[in-house]
This record gives sequence, structure tokens and C-alpha cells, in this order.
Amino acid sequence: MVLDLNAFAIYAKVVELGSFTAAAEALKLSKSMVSRQISELEDALHVRLLNRTTRKLSLTEAGTVVFERASRIVAEAAEAERDANCIEGAVRGKLRVNAPMTFGIRELGPVMPKFLARYPELTVELVLNDRRVDLLEEGFDVSLRISTLDDSSLIARQLAPVRRVIVGTPDYFKAHGVPKHPRDLAQHAFNLYSVAARPEIVAFREPGGKFFQVEVKGAFLSNNADVMEGVLMAGQALSVAPLFLCADALRSGALVAVLEEWEPEPLTLHVIYPHTQHLSAKVRAFVDFAVEEFGPGKARWLNGENKAKGKKAAGK
Repeated sequence: MVLDLNAFAIYAKVVELGSFTAAAEALKLSKSMVSRQISELEDALHVRLLNRTTRKLSLTEAGTVVFERASRIVAEAAEAERDANCIEGAVRGKLRVNAPMTFGIRELGPVMPKFLARYPELTVELVLNDRRVDLLEEGFDVSLRISTLDDSSLIARQLAPVRRVIVGTPDYFKAHGVPKHPRDLAQHAFNLYSVAARPEIVAFREPGGKFFQVEVKGAFLSNNADVMEGVLMAGQALSVAPLFLCADALRSGALVAVLEEWEPEPLTLHVIYPHTQHLSAKVRAFVDFAVEEFGPGKARWLNGENKAKGKKAAGK
């Protein structure tokens, strides 16, 4: 006998809502139709699924097992529909995206028109901030994050490496000298990113490959990279800056990188979304788009990396 999959869907709804009447209303069917479908499913499976009383329904042991299977069937059917819609370009609904402020303005914002044009039936709400948001608690579908992942309830897909460099203006180095070793940075003032767990600690990779830490002093702390850039460009302090933030200034000579043989520990751009058995079409569309724009070798700042070294700081 070929089982009617609709009966499994009806059974799952009855168990989910706890009554034949509620399931019938939700499915826009008559109560008698719902009852008949459940009876026919029990006959086909040769088991009793539900214990019926005038007050409530309870599941038999077999009913519990079948409910788990029926729920999967319903979820898989919904996923198949979403996948088909995605293939046809019909990604619909509202997508809530979170990203860091400066990265969102400089890198994500300029490519968003392409994403919106590709999926005209999708509404996107992009929220930019520099704190680490709780995707589940705050209702975000997906996030771009420049950090490590420490939440097992989330899935992170690595995109582009985010190299960091020690930078300052030519005038700053003329006034304060050029550090020759990371230990010399203790004598210099820094702009520090206050969102970091320990903003005053900078990890460097030695030419041989090992990491060591240097503690620096902060002249200015902020939770926003754009604000920090103003102090940096005024020649009042140095910064440990991500390359996407300073590549253009390095190419023009407005900023100078130092200690390039000791690379600050790089970060990674991730696209992050909640752990779920069934990834929605709208989230999958954005993840694919993020890989397309910021995946290995694709990020704009990586393409200009070799040109971003600019001029070397002159020693005092």
C-alpha cells in the first residue's frame, strides 16, 4: 500500500495543536475529514497512534515515533519547496542581517544593490553595530562577523582573512620615531578598539611563525572604527587597523605601515547563522552571495593587498 503523505501532515498538525478541531481549523478542513485521515493512517500502519478521550488526546508509544517521522516529512517538504523557490529566484520574505558598522558601510553596503536586484521579492533589514549581537535573541537571520566563533548554537562559514597592520601618519612618525620591534610599541600612543576582549593586548607573529603578545597604552578608545580613524589621521596615535579600513590610505601615502615583518594576528570574516536542520532559502541566498563577494580571493581589500603597502616610514 502506498501511504498518503497528506495523512502524515494532518497527523503532525493534530499532535502539534493537541486537538482534531484546532488542526481542522488550521488546515481549513472539516473535523470529520481530519478524523478520517487519522483513522486511515492507523489502519494503514496497523497501529493505534492516539488515545482519544473527551478531554484530550495522548500519544501511544507508536504514535510518538510516527509523530517524529511525520514532523520530518513536513519539514522536508517545506525545505523542498523553499529550495525550488530559490532555484527559480523566488526568494521571498524579510531577511534581517547584522554586520559591523565600518565594514557594513565600506564593504557590504556598496554590494547590497546587487543582492537586492537579484531577489526583488525579498526585503532586507541591515542593522550595523560593533557589538556582538545574539542572533537568536535579537531575531537576526544572518550576520557577518570579524572574529572567532564561540557559540555552538551558530554555524560559521569562513570567508576572507582580515589582515591587520600597524599604521600611522607620516607626521606622527616624524614626531615620535619609527618602532623597530613590536616591543617598541609600548612607547607609543594607540587608538584601541574597546569592543575587543583585551584591546590593549596585540598578538604578533614572529618571522619564524610563533605568536607573542605586546601590551600597548591607549590614548583613545572607541567601539567604532570610523571614529578611531579620525584620531589616527590627525597624527595623534597609531592603530592596529584591518586592511579593508586602511588600504586606500596606504596606497595614497596618507598612512604608513610599520613592522610589516611582524604581522599582527589576523582575523577572519565569517558569515554566521543559527544552527538549524533546515536552512531557509533567503538565508542560503545571502550566504551564497557573501561567499561570492567576500570569499577566498574575492574580497576587494585582498585584491589590492599588494598595492596597499604604500611608503615606508622614515626613521627619526
